[in-house]
Amino acid sequence: MRAGLNSHAGRARVGPALALALLLTACASAPEPQPRAFSNPVLDRDFPDPAVLRSPDGWIYAYATQGAAGGAMLNIQVARSRDLVDWEYLGDALPEKPRWAATKQNFWAPHVVQDRERGRYVMYYSAEPDEATGRCLAVATSAAPPGPFVDAGQPLLCGKGIEHIDPMAFEDPQTGRRFLYWGSGGAPLVLRELAPDGMAFLPGSVAVELLGPDRGRRYRSLIEGAWIHHREGRYFLFFSGDRCCGKELRYAVMAARSDSPFGPFEVLETPILEAGDAWRAPGHNSVMTDDAGNDWIVYHAYSAEQLRRGERSRVMLVDRIEYRDGWPRIDHGRPSTGPSPAPRFR
Repeated sequence: MRAGLNSHAGRARVGPALALALLLTACASAPEPQPRAFSNPVLDRDFPDPAVLRSPDGWIYAYATQGAAGGAMLNIQVARSRDLVDWEYLGDALPEKPRWAATKQNFWAPHVVQDRERGRYVMYYSAEPDEATGRCLAVATSAAPPGPFVDAGQPLLCGKGIEHIDPMAFEDPQTGRRFLYWGSGGAPLVLRELAPDGMAFLPGSVAVELLGPDRGRRYRSLIEGAWIHHREGRYFLFFSGDRCCGKELRYAVMAARSDSPFGPFEVLETPILEAGDAWRAPGHNSVMTDDAGNDWIVYHAYSAEQLRRGERSRVMLVDRIEYRDGWPRIDHGRPSTGPSPAPRFR
């Protein structure tokens, strides 16, 4: 009886040890999970000038210039994603035109930021007013990121041409001050400080010129699409030039850097993203950081195959930004064409 108990107890002691050894062996031999891969485009529809926002609801929202959907023209397009790769198209974020631009259909390049203090979202965009042919900077608000956004009732600033386009709002993480960057239509890229509520320019503020066009340099006879990204104490200015559209496409993304949001900005002489065999005229980008700390460039481009068919849609692409020698770089300086490791979001 006693011998039987001892024998049973011995087997009980060996069992857990053996199980643990088998588990460790299995873990050691199991292959590591491979990172998810994606291929461009991530949104295969006309979605020009994409600007991204990560919202507390867990979604990433992208906003784009006007576009057609379901036989109708939408004023400001919006889509959402959990991971920058799989996108759900939501429709029109600005379903009602502003009263000062109710008869025109030119709504371009929106950018949306969250106003946490006031519990709302603020959209900046450009539009053509009913009584003129130039472009105006405009502002609208919504209680939720997909909209509907409602215009403030009057434009922020109007011009005679297209110098007041492509607004990008930026809150300086170092000071908390809010700025609006925009331009250019052949004029310089500029910034001006916003009032604390973001609905107007700060009284007494003036526009500060950052970078001007340069006809002697490639892609820089016209520059536009400013996007500021703060990383490790530096301010990186991404911008595009100089022919996004038309018969002779010539468009690319360039970068500049500074220790201040006001500049002066040192410009990288070579573009960081330009046309390849598969994708033409890449540009007008935004930037988002994933949960692994990697930066991603979100931009539009034309498919070369689509252009050969006589079609023209600027679809949305994503690629990783790597920093080398203190400058942002895109692998090979061209849009990716095959499977690539995807962004990492929880």
